[in-house]
Amino acid sequence: MPLSGEAIRLMNYIDDVAVTLRRVLATVPTLSAEERARVAEHLQGAKPSADDVAKALALK
Repeated sequence: MPLSGEAIRLMNYIDDVAVTLRRVLATVPTLSAEERARVAEHLQGAKPSADDVAKALALK
């Protein structure tokens, strides 16, 4: 079954998020321990999270 335009757009958004996360990972080694902790705290507090979206997609 072919995908709708909306599904394709959502997949492109996910690809954009993955690119951003690769950039974050590439920068992590340049951060101090304090900066890493603050960025980690910020990431953990971000809503919605990738897990929230995955759970919503898994619902029937």
